Amino acid sequence: MSSDPNTNATASHNLRVSVVIPVYSGQETLPDLIAELGHYTSPTKTVQGYTFTIEEVLLVWDRGPRGSDQTIRDLAQKYSWVKPLWLSRNFGQHAATLAGMTSSGGDWIVTMDEDGQQDPAFIADMIDSAYAHKAQLVYATPRNPPPHSKIRNLGSKFAKKLFAGALADGDFAEFNSYRLVLGEIGRSVAAYTGTGVYLDVALSWVVADVTTCPVTAREEGRPAANYNYRRLAGHFGRLIVSSGTKPLFFVSWLGIFFVALGGLASLWVIYQRISGEVIIAGWASTFIALMLIGGAILLSLGIVAQYVGAATNMSLGKPLYVVVRDPKDTFDPQAHQDS
Repeated sequence: MSSDPNTNATASHNLRVSVVIPVYSGQETLPDLIAELGHYTSPTKTVQGYTFTIEEVLLVWDRGPRGSDQTIRDLAQKYSWVKPLWLSRNFGQHAATLAGMTSSGGDWIVTMDEDGQQDPAFIADMIDSAYAHKAQLVYATPRNPPPHSKIRNLGSKFAKKLFAGALADGDFAEFNSYRLVLGEIGRSVAAYTGTGVYLDVALSWVVADVTTCPVTAREEGRPAANYNYRRLAGHFGRLIVSSGTKPLFFVSWLGIFFVALGGLASLWVIYQRISGEVIIAGWASTFIALMLIGGAILLSLGIVAQYVGAATNMSLGKPLYVVVRDPKDTFDPQAHQDS
């Protein structure tokens, strides 16, 4: 154990953790997963000496088939720390996760899937990673390839790289449904996020410090029948659409580029026409008209895109700001003793 005085001070401060699990068809896997989470409902120390307790597990029923609702009722009756949350219809995994985060009350929120692939034993490591890097958000990064086809894994990797490199505001290259997020940020994000916005997109708007934690992914406890290629392609499309206004800025810059290119090309054509190198009658004027008009159209679309972008930010619920506590109060354990 570390001899850092700040680390030792953490032993007297118990971090309250809320676990949010969206449930669609988890009747085969939830009982074992909840039993595993039960090992951490009493104070548990991490390797670096941080003490945490899972004080609640929120099971958000997304109106799935095959009796998962009764499984939730049975688990809530068996465990006092299991809290059901019932949605009026099937809204999807991200919406269900947001609903659970809104209802949570922990210092930190852990989100995970129902299928048993994500091992609760790594929650302690994720907490260590958060405090080691003073990160408000920690993504679990599997050391081993996910138990899916090569095509699906390659597509997932491409989507993440595109999102991190071109769309997200931060280092979100390894976003994952198994994540640890500071409670006040998670609840704020869940409160303002608009319809159809992915949770990781919303987090990228406000989280300054992101890190990852290596984990080992397990085999799923049931076939992933709900995630065929058609639905995965739909998820990717919604990820792009809900990512904000960066694609619209691309349209604007594209318009500026073609206006400039059209101007230069027009000067070149005019020079060729004067020097007599253009021998086809009307070609020069037609080319200039197409270049200038095409560039003007793209530039106009870029201007319109700015207005669409402003409306998009409002409809997606992108906040102007999010207020959090002094980071020292979160990541400096000694502050808890001094207060």
